[in-house]
Amino acid sequence: MRATLGAVPSRVPVLLSTSSVFPERTAAAFQLAATLGYDGVEVMVWTDAVSQDAGALAGLAKHYGVPVLSVHAPCLLVTQRVWSADPWERLRRSGELAEQLGAPTVVVHPPFTWQRDYARNFAEGLDEVTGRFSDIRFPVENMYPVRMAGRQFVPYAPGWDPTATGYPSYTLDLSHCAASHTDALELADRMGAGLAHVHLGDGTGEGRDEHLVPGRGTQPCAELLRSLASRGFTGSVAVEVSTRGAKSRAVREADLRAALAFARQHLDPPAATHAGPEPVRRGDREAEE
Repeated sequence: MRATLGAVPSRVPVLLSTSSVFPERTAAAFQLAATLGYDGVEVMVWTDAVSQDAGALAGLAKHYGVPVLSVHAPCLLVTQRVWSADPWERLRRSGELAEQLGAPTVVVHPPFTWQRDYARNFAEGLDEVTGRFSDIRFPVENMYPVRMAGRQFVPYAPGWDPTATGYPSYTLDLSHCAASHTDALELADRMGAGLAHVHLGDGTGEGRDEHLVPGRGTQPCAELLRSLASRGFTGSVAVEVSTRGAKSRAVREADLRAALAFARQHLDPPAATHAGPEPVRRGDREAEE
């Protein structure tokens, strides 16, 4: 049975990223999403075989009653050999996985600097791949520079900010905004109508990618969520937080419950979460009498 947190789900679906339950595996994310009342799941495709298998994922979605609404392509350092060493093949396979699961979104990272051929034709190739899947968007995610030993370098080509190049659609990651010292609201403005997906997490701006529970860092998470309606946002919000330090399943569950409550609080207008009859004003009552 799915929990509801006593609130009417917002028109913006709130998803649980499978990365948020790490080091537990993909199946655990479906169980927790159902228990806590998330609207769906974002599957991070990684070395867990279940995350790569459409049949297994469809079975989990059906069993727990939680649909897969986003697929995160295997773009991480640890997933460079998932499915294929060819990044274009990984992107195509991600699109096929999303298509089979009925997910409208495939999250993509900018190329790494050492992926020279991939980076050289990334914009054109992304358009070609997107054209194969008419009902799926491939929003490119904002990343961040890496700081080591007092030095900074950018491991992405042509850079960590996808708006500097320009793509049809974008994923805005608030934790990455903290790590790059970027104003998330200004970045959302630059993304404009291309803002298609949000990774909800928080950070302190100390230069690390922290993925804190929203509200526990310094990012304008609440303001960004409240602004989505006025931006004409039609995508989804995926909770992508780190719970690897949780000392127990109960602690992990509490963090994910808090993240969902935060998202719903700031996505839902007050009338949706506090529905009830409007109070009768004194003047109205006297007029009736």
